Parts: sequence; structure tokens; C-alpha cells
Amino acid sequence: MEHGVGVNISDDVSPYGGKSVFTQMEHNIVAGYLITAGVISLSSNIVVLLVFVKYKELRTATNFIIINLAFTDVGVAGIGYPMSAASDLHGSWKFGYTGCQIYAALNIFFGMASIGLLTVVAIDRFLTICRADIRQKITMQSYNLLILAAWLNAVFWSLMPVVGWAGYAPDPTGATCTINWRKNDASFISYTMAVIAVNFVLPLSVMFYCYYNVSVTMRRHQADSHSITALDWSDQKDVTKMSILMIVMFLVAWSPYSFVCLWASFGNPKNIPAAMAIIAPLFAKSSTFYNPCIYVLANKKFRRAIIGLIQCQTRQRITISTQVPLTTSRQPLT
Repeated sequence: MEHGVGVNISDDVSPYGGKSVFTQMEHNIVAGYLITAGVISLSSNIVVLLVFVKYKELRTATNFIIINLAFTDVGVAGIGYPMSAASDLHGSWKFGYTGCQIYAALNIFFGMASIGLLTVVAIDRFLTICRADIRQKITMQSYNLLILAAWLNAVFWSLMPVVGWAGYAPDPTGATCTINWRKNDASFISYTMAVIAVNFVLPLSVMFYCYYNVSVTMRRHQADSHSITALDWSDQKDVTKMSILMIVMFLVAWSPYSFVCLWASFGNPKNIPAAMAIIAPLFAKSSTFYNPCIYVLANKKFRRAIIGLIQCQTRQRITISTQVPLTTSRQPLT
């Protein structure tokens, strides 16, 4: 079969171990990207986790959400990247039916968990900046319940294709597994629409509402130079900027994949360009390594903590409690 942009994706691609619409050279290029991105993602997210391990003062309610986000990235980088890269080097999916189900379910699981946790981050920003009266009454247990809800939601949607609502199968590249969008039956369409509604439209609506109100409140504060507040607004600006960047980049990463699913639902999946079939999941996987970059670039105080860790500085040389708090929350996790 010829390959390239605009090529029709045929049904004759064997589900497991069959021929791919890409050449081995193209598979090798993808494998090289996955290996490089996996190493960067795994190492950077481990550094993020080590920062929280070293500096106990950073283990606040809000930062606990960031810790959970780092675990989702480590999960994809440590499990998804190696399996996909090995299959690309092999030229086709090499882990069989069971491996395909596990791989695809884990990728959906970590992706859904990420969007859920980002929604919790948005809610936290809204309560901290706009409704401090409510925020002061919220306990760590409430945060734990929100985080648990994000994980349980991810478990539900990742398991549904395993038990028969839609399904998992190798994509047209033959070297990775995902939702079987080539079989656009009623089961696939209903699952796709439900996922997009619950894990895309609804979270984005909540995020838009939260960050719109956050931006209005912060502008009002900046205009009122005589306002008195206990918040460190310089720190809150950094944290909010970091949170918004994470959400924007999440959209950049997952929008191509969502577009492919919508195309498969309402159009002919055979007409989806082969190039898009590989670009969409690669974009989705990229969500694992940009969050640590955002932490460093958008939050100068977190940047100090990273530098302190890398340079093996002690608490005597870098006082986290006064120089690098990521939030105003002082609720410990222990």
C-alpha cells in the first residue's frame, strides 16, 4: 500500500503484526522521537517529584495536585513510550492482543486523569483567588476527594472499551494501539461522544469559568492599589499563569486526537490521512514532557527549587518556606 498525506486507510491492515501504511524508515524516525521524548519526560518528571520529596514545605494542598499530574506523566513515559517505540522498531505491534488492551487502556487512563486533575487545579485557583472565604473552610480531605474523583473517572473511561463499549485495536500505523476508530459503529460513536462531552467539553467549561473569574479578580486587585489581602499576589500570578499554560498545552496535545475521533464518528474513517493517524497520538503523548518545562518557565519560585535540587543545595542555602512557596496554602499533607 502506498502511504502519504491523503492516502485512504484500508481495512486490509492486519490487526496484530501485519503490514503498516508506513515504511520501516518512518517507523524508525517515530521510534527515535519516542525514545528521546520518553527519556526527557521520565527524567524531568522524576526531578519534579524529587523536589517535593526534598522540600516538605512544598507539600501543600494545591501542590498535591501537581504531584498527581507528574505521576500521570511518569506513567505514560515509563510504560507507553517504551512499548510504542519497541513496536515501531519492530515495524508493527509486537505485544499481541493483551498487550494492546493494556497499552491503550493505560494511555486513555493517564490522559483522562490529566484532564481531571487540571480541572481540579482550575477549581483551586478559583477558590484561592476569588472565594477565599470558601477556600479557608476546605480541608485536605476535600482536596483528596476531588483528586480521587479525577482518578476514578479515568478508570471508568479507560475500562469501558475493554468490557465492550467501543474497543481497543492497533491504529493504521500498526505500531501503537488506541480506540478502534476505524470501526465507527454505534458503540464507538456513543463512547466517543460521551468521552468528549464528559472529559473535554465539561472540563473546559469549568476551566473557562474559573480562569475568567480569576483574571477579573486579579485585574481588579491590580487596579485597586489600596486593597488589603493576605494573598501573595506575585506568587498567585505565577501559579495562575503556570496553570493556564498547562491547560493550553493540554489542548494543543489532545485536540488532534479528538479531531480524528470526531472525523471517524461523523465521516469515513478510511479517508483519514495516514499522516494524521500518526501525528494525533504523537501529539497526545507530548503532553507528558511539557508540564515540567512549564513549571520551570512560568514559576520563578519553583525554578529556584529545581536549581536548588540540581545543585544539591541544602535548606540552609535555599529556604523554601520563604522563597519558593508555590501556593498560599499551608495545609500539610501529613
